[in-house]
Amino acid sequence: MQVLGIFNMKGGVGKTATAVNLAYIAASQGKRTLIWDLDPQGASSFYFRIKPKIKGGSEKLLKGKGALESRIKATDFANLDLIPADFSNRELDLRLAEEKQSRLKKLVGGLSDDYDLMVLDCPPSMSELSEQIFRACNLLLVPMIPTTLSLRTLEQLRSFLKKENLDGLKLRTFYSMVDRRKKIHVETLEDKELTGKIGLDTFVSYASAVERMGTERKPVMAFSPYSLPTLQYLKLWDEVRQVLFREKSD
Repeated sequence: MQVLGIFNMKGGVGKTATAVNLAYIAASQGKRTLIWDLDPQGASSFYFRIKPKIKGGSEKLLKGKGALESRIKATDFANLDLIPADFSNRELDLRLAEEKQSRLKKLVGGLSDDYDLMVLDCPPSMSELSEQIFRACNLLLVPMIPTTLSLRTLEQLRSFLKKENLDGLKLRTFYSMVDRRKKIHVETLEDKELTGKIGLDTFVSYASAVERMGTERKPVMAFSPYSLPTLQYLKLWDEVRQVLFREKSD
C-alpha cells in the first residue's frame, strides 16, 4: 500500500479538493483506495456524505482499544472507503506527543493488505501530528496558490523536513486555484525554477465546478466529468501515480 499525504501549512489552498478528487480518480481506475480525513473540520467526510464522528474519538484510537479497521466507512463509490473525521482530532497533537514517533505509521501499516492507496487529508498546521504524517507517507503532495507567500511556506516546510531528518521523504508540489486573470499567478506559473525538480507540470484552475463540490457533495468527476478541473485532476493523478507506483501512462 502506498500512502499519499495532501498537506499545506496554509488553509484555503485546495487541499481537501485535491485529496477527494485524487482518491476518487484512483478508485475509478481500479486502485483499492482509502481516504483518511484527519482534519477536525471534516470537509472530506462532508463531501462523501459521511457523518464526521467516530465512537471513542482520538483517545480510543491511539490507545488501541478499537482497531482502525472498525472506523472505515464505505462511500457511494466502488473501491473507495473513508475514515471520517472527528472533532476530537484536534486533540491528536497532545496525545501523539505522548506516543512513539512511529505510532501513526504503525496504525496506517495495519491496513497495508487491504488497500493499494491511502490518501491522508491533513490539517493545515505544523505539529506533532504533521510530523507523524510525514513519517507515514510515501509521498507528500503540496497544493499551492501561485503567490510569493505560498512559495515561502514551501521553503518553511522543506526546512522543517531537513531539520527533523525527513528530507528523504518524496515531496512534490503543484499549483492550485490558478486564476490566469491575475498577473502574479501567470508569472509564478511560468517560472519553473521556483519549485525546481519537485514541481509537477499539472496545475488546477480556479473554477466554479470545484466550488460546486460543496453543494453536490461529490468529487468533480462524479458530477462534471468533462469539465476543465476534471481533466486537470486526471492529469495530476497521472503524475502522482507515476511517482507512487512507477506506472507509466499508456
